[in-house]
Amino acid sequence: MATTKKAAPTDGAGSVLSSMAGPSAPPPKSLGGGNDVAEALRQKVAASQDLSAAMPGNPNVAPQYGDGAQAQEGEHVAPPDVAATGSTTGETLASPKLGAGQPLIGENAGNAPLDRARADDTGCTLTTNQGVPVGDNQNSLKAGLRGHTLLEDFILREKITHFDHERIPERVVHARGSAAHGYFECYKEQSTLTRAAPFAKAGKRTPVFVRFSTVAGERGSTDTARDVRGFAVKFYTDEGNWDLVGNNIPVFFIQDAMKFPDLVHAVKPEPHHGMPQAASAHDTFWDFASLMPEITHMLMWVMSDRAIPRSYRMMQGFGVHTFRLVNAQGESVFCKFHWSPLAGTHSLVWDEAVKISGADPDFHRRDLWEAIEAGEYPEYELSLQVFTEEQAEAFDFDVLDSTKLIPEELVPLQPVGKMVLNRNPDNFFAETEQVAFCTAHIIPGIDFSNDPLLQGRIHSYVDTQISRLGGPNFHEIPINSPIAPVHNNQRDGMHRQAINRGRVAYEPNSLAGGAPFQAGPRGFNSFPASGEGDKVRGKPEKFAEHYAQARLFWISQTPHEQDHIVHAFRFELTRVQTVAIRERIVAMLRNVDETLAQRLADDLGLALPPAMPSMAVLPVPEYAPSPALSLTFRPGKTGIHTRRVAILIGPGSDGAQVRQLYDALLADGAVPRLVGSQLGKVDTGKGAPLAVEVSLEAGPAVLYDAVIVPDGEAAARQLSADANALDFLRQQYRHCKPMLLIEAGATLLEKAGIPDALPDGTPDPAVIVAPAADVAQALATFKQAIAAHRAYTRETDPPRV
Repeated sequence: MATTKKAAPTDGAGSVLSSMAGPSAPPPKSLGGGNDVAEALRQKVAASQDLSAAMPGNPNVAPQYGDGAQAQEGEHVAPPDVAATGSTTGETLASPKLGAGQPLIGENAGNAPLDRARADDTGCTLTTNQGVPVGDNQNSLKAGLRGHTLLEDFILREKITHFDHERIPERVVHARGSAAHGYFECYKEQSTLTRAAPFAKAGKRTPVFVRFSTVAGERGSTDTARDVRGFAVKFYTDEGNWDLVGNNIPVFFIQDAMKFPDLVHAVKPEPHHGMPQAASAHDTFWDFASLMPEITHMLMWVMSDRAIPRSYRMMQGFGVHTFRLVNAQGESVFCKFHWSPLAGTHSLVWDEAVKISGADPDFHRRDLWEAIEAGEYPEYELSLQVFTEEQAEAFDFDVLDSTKLIPEELVPLQPVGKMVLNRNPDNFFAETEQVAFCTAHIIPGIDFSNDPLLQGRIHSYVDTQISRLGGPNFHEIPINSPIAPVHNNQRDGMHRQAINRGRVAYEPNSLAGGAPFQAGPRGFNSFPASGEGDKVRGKPEKFAEHYAQARLFWISQTPHEQDHIVHAFRFELTRVQTVAIRERIVAMLRNVDETLAQRLADDLGLALPPAMPSMAVLPVPEYAPSPALSLTFRPGKTGIHTRRVAILIGPGSDGAQVRQLYDALLADGAVPRLVGSQLGKVDTGKGAPLAVEVSLEAGPAVLYDAVIVPDGEAAARQLSADANALDFLRQQYRHCKPMLLIEAGATLLEKAGIPDALPDGTPDPAVIVAPAADVAQALATFKQAIAAHRAYTRETDPPRV
């Protein structure tokens, strides 16, 4: 029964001092004692009651229903006292472990820069993981000098146990990778297209972390395998992390994620004997491919030079799928993402790639690291192909089919910004290995299309990180944590890092003032694309055409690129043991180009089989050649920067000339190395002795983009007698690389059996022979040849040298 009598100041004090139940009355004014902590508890409880009372209901419920349902910003009120949302009254106590005793209101310290996670041991004493100084790190604890090792040696056990658990499961695909930090800079604001944070204004810089990778090989496999290369970019935007998880090829092997496990199982080492590693040249892959005509377009790309790039810095990147851009007004267009390297698109040749695998299996990783460490920062321009749903409907192909691209002649590229990679990781494992890219990570302004391959990837990437990184909290690993604030009600799980303040872990709530509350229109809201149709397993009619774009790719290649495609098919299918598989692939390729199929059949010793039946149900599109599909379309803008040039020297080399050449190459950004028969100093005909930087044995020809043999008769005689030196020149010639031979150095051409003319009898523009008096002019011509990458006009099959 209610009463009007005034309550005593201490009424209900016992309930404040308890953690369960309480009267239906305001909190007490006093706890009846002088305990400062207890008084803080009373004030906390009172503030919590007031905060909850300030939210009599949830106005966000009503707008959730009916056709006009729309997300609203969540109801929330500010706490009257910060203590109201705290976990404990002791949060203001300071200590070296607890911190300053000043709660970070509305902040998540886990989103601070990576400096918070970096550790340095300079000048420090060795300790255990518990911070105990280690007195002896050389010997285990034993019962006597020759006695048993004792179980109580906690230092030994901690060290060995941690060592035993240092490795984590590698990625199922993209296990072999290299990465770098950098930034993306927007050219001009793109608000008419998208509200995505990286494109908000001209000059805006967004931090990025980029990981390049091979797909099929294991973590310890070679960099230069024939394979697709991953090109994954994590944008740390001020509205959350956006992962653009792409490849260096704009199409993919399959149309639906349902086939992804089959594809990967087919290309991985065959399970009965675990071979081959990082290679598709075996029966199971080509068996799968020969029975999946949708793979044809992708095969053309993978058998091309795109699959053996010269450098991660010299390959394109693509988002592969069709995505949506959504602006602040809720208007949407489709788009595809393209990265183009400033250094141009360049490749290895197959014989060279195979030899690099033995000489330096870390070739691409080393190349990326060295360029960044030297300040030669890789740059890539981001462009968009933007088109409407109406345009998409009118195309002869389906934009939801990941085995198709949109020719640039049909939808031109729109440059929107550039990416610069300017810092190597501090720790390979902590950053490159633990980074987790997920196609599901998008931000306001970016949305998905109904591409069935993309839809499967949205699930798969998150799922695999949970297994690989030990649980659902992989987003708290420093390299994965966003710079945008993270506030939600997700709690606990393996390896949880965040120590969440307060007792509320749900929404809606009043005990935390409604926080964290939904953002409403400010937040991510999926584009309301219309859905139609019954539940069905199948593909649209346009998905059924598999050969027109494969033919487009073929006719867009230069003659030497076409030759390389034929040679790649020949190599791969020669290693296949099952004749029927070879025949099916040739039959498939007859639908691409008769000449291609006939050349391959001849090289495999096969009669030309009938063409594989076409599945197309609509008229087959016809395309004109697209120059942009050739690697030669993007020669680059960086000249000879970062190109590796070997200068072969020996006793009697012209020292002054060598130093002149060396300095001139350095001045233009190249990386010259003095290569000799063995390390040590060699006397020179002119000038001080020269120090050999790397031996012919340790630095073979495939590791260099060009070679110079300077003047010096004695050196020429010594190198002519060294089979490694002659083989060095033969390899440079066979791989179509520029060669500069000065005066006496030119005698090595004849010794190595290298012709000074092309197969048609005309002079070889990249074999430059010059007298000592013409070094300056010869060097200028040599630099032009290096910038052109290779002299493919020299190439023959089989090779002449």
